[in-house]
Amino acid sequence: MAAPASSPPRRPAVGDLVRIVRPRQWTKNLLVLAAPVLSGQLTEPDTLRSAAVAFVVFSVTASGIYCVNDAHDAPQDRLHPLKRLRPVAAGRMSPRTAHVFGAVLVLLGLLGGLAWGRPLFLVVATYAAISLAYCFWLKSEPVIDIAVIASGFLLRAIAGGAAAGIELSQWFLLASSFGSLYMAAGKRYAEIRVADQPESFRPALARYTPDYLRFVWTLSAGVLIMTYGLWAFELKAQHDTVWPVISMAPFVLAVLRYAVDVDAGLAGEPEEIALRDRVLQGLAIAWTICIVLAVYP
Repeated sequence: MAAPASSPPRRPAVGDLVRIVRPRQWTKNLLVLAAPVLSGQLTEPDTLRSAAVAFVVFSVTASGIYCVNDAHDAPQDRLHPLKRLRPVAAGRMSPRTAHVFGAVLVLLGLLGGLAWGRPLFLVVATYAAISLAYCFWLKSEPVIDIAVIASGFLLRAIAGGAAAGIELSQWFLLASSFGSLYMAAGKRYAEIRVADQPESFRPALARYTPDYLRFVWTLSAGVLIMTYGLWAFELKAQHDTVWPVISMAPFVLAVLRYAVDVDAGLAGEPEEIALRDRVLQGLAIAWTICIVLAVYP
């Protein structure tokens, strides 16, 4: 049974408005840099400007989705050991305020994407439509819910290329897809591990078992590494350098390191791992150096 809020919702404080847009999760939107960085075009002013616009547009739109999600999920969030502290679940903000605030942010994000260009708008609009469908309907559908979470990561990776007009490699798209599925399955695995009755706040979890989710993220990791290897050899042929192949070492180690956090049930919020795990950060730096040496001679 959901615990009632301690007091009626009042006018939200600035701190609660900041919390509900989840600025720490904006780190996920750095995925928009993937295509510009890997194409070797990030140092070009127009490409850098396009990537910055894509980051801002996705951050604003995603924050609007978070507001709508928190308003809709408040009764279930009150049963979660961490999500119960969110402004709406804690009774510090009314669902109506969160819905209105979220709608305004989503609209601003869509207008920003449209102002920059049709390709970016289509990616952001697709993200918003899928995410809103997830908030209201799809999160209760097993497998589909994981696919929707994965699509959010994938669309971020596509957005940078769409904004800058960069053609995306088929191997890049496949690696991004399975990398997204890997993180999404890890997120669900962490939710199963975090509480005694996780299905009370996430009905779809009643249809999952830890073994099934381990199978999904293990399979995804294997295909991710394979497709990344194919992309690395493609990049090697394009730039006539061995650095893309060398980049496979820190990349594979990073996948394995992230798997340690997934196995421990700590991957509920991927951005938290990225901000906290120093070894993972070191591997990311090593990988970045390899890529820079490969595509920015």
